[in-house]
Amino acid sequence: QVQLEESGGGSVQAGGSLRLTCAVSGRIYSDYAMAWFRQAPGKEREFVAGILWSDASRYYANFVKGRFGISRDNAKNTVYLQMNSLTPEDTAVYYCAADSGGHVSSRRDAYSRWGQGTQVTVAS
Repeated sequence: QVQLEESGGGSVQAGGSLRLTCAVSGRIYSDYAMAWFRQAPGKEREFVAGILWSDASRYYANFVKGRFGISRDNAKNTVYLQMNSLTPEDTAVYYCAADSGGHVSSRRDAYSRWGQGTQVTVAS
């Protein structure tokens, strides 16, 4: 059974950077899709970025605008989210998600596995 654990959140000034890590335990097959979502206070959880485990195809939400990068390390069973040029609007709890559906979806209900989340706070 796949389990996910996020780390790397914290507080940063606007314009700063953070790298989030999602450690995956359990067997990951090539048809897995991994994604990062975020949820700000009072808002819906939204898709940030996703990656296919098989060929590392990457997908991003429009608001990322080239600031974030998602990657994966097969040997370490780890997915990363590099976040640059952070703004206060990026403040949220960031969640790692996984599913064996074989494609990256921006829909929350497409993912069956979730981590507990890591808090990112960006001060102005």
